[in-house]
Amino acid sequence: MATRTQTIHGVTATQKDQATYCTTTGIVAAIMLWSAFNFAFNPAMKGAFAHLGLPNWFRLELTTAKILGSFVLLIPTLHHRIKEFAYAGFAITLISASIAHLSNGDPMSYVIGHSTFFISLFVSYLYYHKRIGEPAF
Repeated sequence: MATRTQTIHGVTATQKDQATYCTTTGIVAAIMLWSAFNFAFNPAMKGAFAHLGLPNWFRLELTTAKILGSFVLLIPTLHHRIKEFAYAGFAITLISASIAHLSNGDPMSYVIGHSTFFISLFVSYLYYHKRIGEPAF
């Protein structure tokens, strides 16, 4: 079976690579946008942030960062250095969320959820670099 290829920035990517990148990036963006929407409009989130010992201004800051970061990952024409900041910010956010929940005795399911999304973020990051023809590390 022949594999179709596509050239992006002078680099050849297979359809499977493209599908993997688009799927994982879409998952990351959707989760971050859903989370931002939830932070902004769900009144219970104020209490959740207080439970974690976080101030309300941080909820607003995190909401804004998640929206901006999602758009950065979804807009294909943005410079790759800007995308690196979005990937790094999301990685820090997911790791920090797991630590915050563990530190406050929340169920392990919170950490498992954040870890699952972190894996999607990591795969997106690897395939993003594969698309642009640069090593990820």
